[in-house]
Amino acid sequence: MKIALIQYNPRIGDFAANIVSITGWLKKAKAAGCELAVLPELALSGYPPQDLLERPAFLDDQDRAFIRLVAKAHQIGLGVICGLVTRNPGLMGKPLHNSAVLFADGVVLFTTQKQLLPTYDVFDEARYFEPGTGNGTFCYQGLHLGLTICEDIWNDKSLFSRPLYATDPVPAMLAKAETPVDLLINIAASPFNIGKGATRQKIFTNLCQRHHLPLIYVNQVGGQDSLIFDGNSVALDKQGVIAAQAARFVEDMVVVNTESWQGQIHGAPAETEHEIAEVCEALVLGTRDYVRKCGFSKVVIGLSGGVDSALTAAIASLALGPENVLGLALPSPYSSPESIEDAQQVARNLGLDFTILPITGLFETFLASLAPIFAGAKPDVTEQNLQARIRGNLLMAIANKQGRLLLSTGNKSENAVGYCTLYGDMSGGLAVIADVPKQLVYALCRHLNRDGEVIPWRTIEKPPSAELAPNQKDEDDLPPYPALDAILAAYLEEHRSIAEIVAMGFAQAVVEDVIRRIQVNEYKRKQAPLGLKVTTKAFGLGRRYPTAEGYREGLRP
Repeated sequence: MKIALIQYNPRIGDFAANIVSITGWLKKAKAAGCELAVLPELALSGYPPQDLLERPAFLDDQDRAFIRLVAKAHQIGLGVICGLVTRNPGLMGKPLHNSAVLFADGVVLFTTQKQLLPTYDVFDEARYFEPGTGNGTFCYQGLHLGLTICEDIWNDKSLFSRPLYATDPVPAMLAKAETPVDLLINIAASPFNIGKGATRQKIFTNLCQRHHLPLIYVNQVGGQDSLIFDGNSVALDKQGVIAAQAARFVEDMVVVNTESWQGQIHGAPAETEHEIAEVCEALVLGTRDYVRKCGFSKVVIGLSGGVDSALTAAIASLALGPENVLGLALPSPYSSPESIEDAQQVARNLGLDFTILPITGLFETFLASLAPIFAGAKPDVTEQNLQARIRGNLLMAIANKQGRLLLSTGNKSENAVGYCTLYGDMSGGLAVIADVPKQLVYALCRHLNRDGEVIPWRTIEKPPSAELAPNQKDEDDLPPYPALDAILAAYLEEHRSIAEIVAMGFAQAVVEDVIRRIQVNEYKRKQAPLGLKVTTKAFGLGRRYPTAEGYREGLRP
C-alpha cells in the first residue's frame, strides 16, 4: 500500500480554509497512487485550540466541517486518518476526546482516543480532554494498523528514567491486539525546540527496534502563537531506518510504499541537522505565520544599529519579504553616528524602507515638563527609560496609522534580567527573538552572513549598548553575555540551584544577582508581547511563576 504523510499548516478554527487545504493535499496523494493519507493531530481544528474547546458552537462547526471533509475524501477516493476532537459519550470525566479517526468511502471506519494527555510546559490537555482507554488497532485493506497520538509514544521506560505516566500505550495496545500489528502510526502536533529532533529520532528508533515494527509519524507544521511546529514527518522501517521524510518547517507530503518500504526523502535526517540553521528557519516560519494569521501583512521595526534589531529585521525580511518591512532609526542625544550608519546599512543590505526619526526634541520636551517634579533629584534610569518609551510611542503610532504590526527586538538574556523598558522597547505585537539568548543571537547573525554580509560586521563586533546614557555598555550593568547565558540556561532550563551553578565556576555574588533579577522582573515579562519559543523553557505559556512572591533560594525558613 502507498501511504501519504501529509504535514500541513492549519489556521486554528478556520474550518473552511483548512478543508480547502486538506482537500488539495488529498488530491495530490490520490494522484501519487496512494490508498491512504495520514494527517496530523487535531488536523481539522488546528492545534492547540485551547479554550475554544469550551464553546459549543466551535465544536458544532468542527463536526459539520468533518462531515464535509469525509464527503470530499469519498469523492477523491482515498482513505484518511485525521486528528479530530470528538465527544466523550460517558457520563463522567471531561466532555471531549483528542482522537484519531479513520474514514473511507464516506464512512467513519474506526476511532481511537489519545491516552496520555500532557500537562507540562506549554501543554494543558487534561484541561479539556478525557484520556482514552480503548484499543488503537484496526485492519484497513489487509494492513493491520496500530494508531497512537503524539504523547502516547513518549513514555517508554527504557528511555525515560522517570516516566510521567503509569501506562505505556504501545506495548499495551500490541498485547491486546487480536491480530498482529503490521504498522504503527502516530499523528502529532509536536512543537519545535532546540534538540527535539534528535530526541524524537531516538524515540522512533527505539520504538521500531523494540517492537520490530515500522512506524509512520505525521506532525503538524506552522506557527501558532508562540509555538512553532516543524513538521519533519517520517516513516521508518522495523530497524528504525528512515524510509521517507518530509521537509522541515514547510507544508509537505511524502509517500511510502509499505511493500518495498521505500519512499521519498525531502529533509535531512535529524542527526545531520544544523542547529543554528534550524532555529533560523523556525523563527522565520513563526514570524510569518503569526503576522499573517493575525491578519497583518506588513511590520515595523525600530532599528537601533544593534545586533538584536538587525537580526529581527533580517528574520522579518525572510518571513514577509523586505517590501513589507519598515525600519526606523530613532536616535537620541546618546546615539552614536556609527549606530545610525549601521541601522542604515542593515536596511540597505536587506532592501528595507528606512526612515530616520530623531527623538531629541521630544526627549527635551519631556524633561522640561518633568523638571518641576524632578527638581533636586539626580538623573538616573528614569531619564534613560523616557527615551525608550518615546520610541515605543512613535513606533506604535506608525504601526497604527499604517496598519502594521510592531515587532519588538529584545532577546532572552535581557528579558530574563529585566534589562528592557516596559512600554518602551518592550512595546509590540510579537517578540521575535524573545527566546533567543544573546550568544545565539550572534550565532544566528553569523549564519545569515555565511554567503555575504547581511548583518553589518561592525554591528556584530562592537560591544552591545542600549545607548541611553553617555558611553553606556551592557557589561556596565550585566555580567559578560557568555557567563550570563550559561547561568540563565542552568537556572531556567536545567532548574539548577544556586549552589550547583556556583559549582560550575561562577562567582556566588554574580549568580545570586542574576537570579534576583529574574525573580523581581516577572511583572515585566507578564506584560511583554508574545514571543516565539525555540528553547526547552521559554518565558510565557510554559513557565508559570507568581509575580507577587517572596521566595529567595538559600534563605533559611
